[in-house]
Amino acid sequence: MRAIVYDAPEKFGVRDVPTPEPAPGEIRFRVELAGVCGTDHHIHDGSFFAAFPLTPGHEPVGIVDAIGEGVDGFRIGQRIVATGVGGCGSCANCRRGRPLLCANLTALGVTGPGGFAEYMIAPSAWCFDADDLAPEVAVLAEPTACAIHGVDRLHVSPGSSALVFGAGPTGLILAQLLARSGAAHVTVAAPSEHKLKLALELGVDAAVPIGRDGSGYEQLTASSPDGYDIVVDATGAAAVTERALPLVRDGGTLMIYGVTSPDDRVAISPYDVYRREITITGSFAQISSFPDALNALRNGRVRTEGLITHRFPLERFGDALAAVSSDPTAHKVVIEP
Repeated sequence: MRAIVYDAPEKFGVRDVPTPEPAPGEIRFRVELAGVCGTDHHIHDGSFFAAFPLTPGHEPVGIVDAIGEGVDGFRIGQRIVATGVGGCGSCANCRRGRPLLCANLTALGVTGPGGFAEYMIAPSAWCFDADDLAPEVAVLAEPTACAIHGVDRLHVSPGSSALVFGAGPTGLILAQLLARSGAAHVTVAAPSEHKLKLALELGVDAAVPIGRDGSGYEQLTASSPDGYDIVVDATGAAAVTERALPLVRDGGTLMIYGVTSPDDRVAISPYDVYRREITITGSFAQISSFPDALNALRNGRVRTEGLITHRFPLERFGDALAAVSSDPTAHKVVIEP
């Protein structure tokens, strides 16, 4: 089969590799689509605990074509999605019921072979039925699951106000979930006019254009002079995080959701956090939210129309990465093996 293979950070190519055979308890599926996201850029650079050599791709949807011994509940020809994330079960965090914080976390597409390939293997326990969803919808199961985990971390109060920085796929999924989890008013702020237009079409209450130089923030302050109960930075830009804290209402919460470089730093006033009793929290990924994500996609609580803008074959994987980082017309980018 053909697959993207990294030998080391920034060194990849399309290779012919052996088609994997499912071991007992595993499923092999033919990849229909696999989403590309900002995390794949960090993997490309060698960060985000990537293990090389590696075939990345952690947002796959595909058709079951081989089933290992001892697997029940799946059939050949069935469309599935795979979560790919699991804890070791024996480290301190796993033993206290926090497997997402596992010291030895396994993540297909990060520490093991992922979906930027013609075929992929996953444990059946990590696979979920998506036969009733179009592949263009099912491919967004992983970002939706991560967003659900993020909203779970926020404990949204009915009637609260929320501000989401970033109008990429994750930002718009988060905004929709916040609105459906009790937030009475949800604002999305981003530099891209066409993404903000899509945000309004998907049901957010306000869309505010901001510049990467910090322009436009005065409109956010004018719209909510007392600040926002919830502010989410879904951009992965440390400068945005630093500008976000003053927009948090007294007693409110700032969530860092986007993936920054491990070396990034922001300046905050500890006194401000202390005096205003601000909570600063993070949301890393997900480990048990796929069933909820699929239900949200099925019942329309998360809408996906307009999110996928670019499709690339394996041979143009480099172009897909470039589109995610620098093409202003790109929203969700997918690989179509």
